[in-house]
Amino acid sequence: MSDNLVKVYDVTLRDGTQGEDISFSIHDKIRIAQKLDELGVHYIEGGWPGSNDRDEGFFEEAKKLKLRKAKFAAFGSTRRAKVTCDDDSNIQALLQSETPAVTIFGKSWDFHVTDALKISLDANLEVIHDSVTYLKERVDEVFFDAEHFFDGFKNNPEYTIKAIKTAHEAGADVLVLCDTNGGTMPWEIESIVKEVNLQLDNPNFGIHTHNDGELGVANTLYAVREGARQIQGTINGYGERCGNANLCSIIPDLKLKLGVDCLDEEELKRLYDTSHFIHELTNLPPIKHRAFVGESAFAHKGGIHVSAVMKNSETYEHVSPEVVGNRRRVLISDLSGRSNILYKAKELGLELDPKDDRVIAILDELKKLENEGYEFEGADASFELLVRKAIGEYRKPFYLKSARTITEKRTEDEDSMTEATLIVQVDGVTEHMAASGNGPVNALDHALRKALEKFYPNLKEVKLKDYRVRVLNTRHGTDAVVRVLIESGDGESNWSTVGVSHNIIEASWKALVDSIDYKILKDEAKKAEKARG
Repeated sequence: MSDNLVKVYDVTLRDGTQGEDISFSIHDKIRIAQKLDELGVHYIEGGWPGSNDRDEGFFEEAKKLKLRKAKFAAFGSTRRAKVTCDDDSNIQALLQSETPAVTIFGKSWDFHVTDALKISLDANLEVIHDSVTYLKERVDEVFFDAEHFFDGFKNNPEYTIKAIKTAHEAGADVLVLCDTNGGTMPWEIESIVKEVNLQLDNPNFGIHTHNDGELGVANTLYAVREGARQIQGTINGYGERCGNANLCSIIPDLKLKLGVDCLDEEELKRLYDTSHFIHELTNLPPIKHRAFVGESAFAHKGGIHVSAVMKNSETYEHVSPEVVGNRRRVLISDLSGRSNILYKAKELGLELDPKDDRVIAILDELKKLENEGYEFEGADASFELLVRKAIGEYRKPFYLKSARTITEKRTEDEDSMTEATLIVQVDGVTEHMAASGNGPVNALDHALRKALEKFYPNLKEVKLKDYRVRVLNTRHGTDAVVRVLIESGDGESNWSTVGVSHNIIEASWKALVDSIDYKILKDEAKKAEKARG
């Protein structure tokens, strides 16, 4: 394989939006394009301007953008069989998008030509030639996506080669070999691409794979090993059916494993941020377990693993998380050993001696609480409070004297109303407060915050970001133990807390109190640090 640059062609804004439950507004697409440009991709396929108003609107807005590195590409099809390029609305829409690059797909599988287009094989070659020639005379770069290329090759290799040869002779800058159905094996990719290189004398070709066989990434890597110089895929592998090849895996595999130049080192460090920024706009569940960019990609739970990682991260990490912008996480659970406790304490700025009896005390308390249903993997703030209590670095900021909630529903059609009443004590001063809310937890949150803001004004910054309830033993029905996880934020950082009880209000209260405690602790630590200098 030569040392030439492999160019990254992102299709998130077109193929990615065909994935189930994914829909981006024009504004979303503009923000994503800017993020992809920051990442350092070479081409951003903005959509199919001839197919819908949203994509046409995007290209109009995209003309106003000044990109750092990337070029926009508009996507469309070859001309229709009985229409000239001048009269083909799709071809003309591509030109009206005014992008420096255009990608058109054409049929390379004889089965699709005869059964889908219902034209002769020679007529299809004519369509490909005319479309590429016409566009190449008017656009800087033209890429030809040979749709169903690998299935076509397996069925009729002679015709499939003719199809890409036609595009090549018409002036296509890159011939993109597509595994459209996503069912080709890596060794088939390898052998077919070798044949393409022989037949066309090492053309400039790219690879576009789908993930229906869970092989989109592997198939792309095999193609690059055989000379592909353009890789197409989506961020996080979004796409129709099982998705497209995942660029968040392909890019680091190329750069870190194969030594192939695609992004520079600083750009690669933006991969995690780009992945999560775009995922946030999909409003889909978290992508914790994705390679390289998932929050669990460098998370360690077993005590033996953590002990080894503390000595040398290479023992259980194939690459350093920082190179892709991710970070190492040590999880706390009943599987934890001393190493986990020491590592987490160090993250908190606490240096504990491995022989310190308090380490064992923390571990014993942790295991006791997890046996009751607590889970600290996703509740770092509650864990920090647990540690600080155990080592004597915790001052209780307030005391609850009483709490009461009343929920009232006056008529069948009227929504319920909830009021919470609290009495709390801070440094000997008693505060009595009432507040209403959308349910008992929301009312308690409002009342507690109002009661404490007089003493701790920064609590006004705290916002509830997420609230999750998990039933731990479903056989008990409404008497089951529940776990409540609350995520809070203050505009500067986010933190998570946990509470467990048979009573959902009590579990919520415990998580809520931990969240307030943590904010006060954080602010007092900042104040002390500022006073020191």
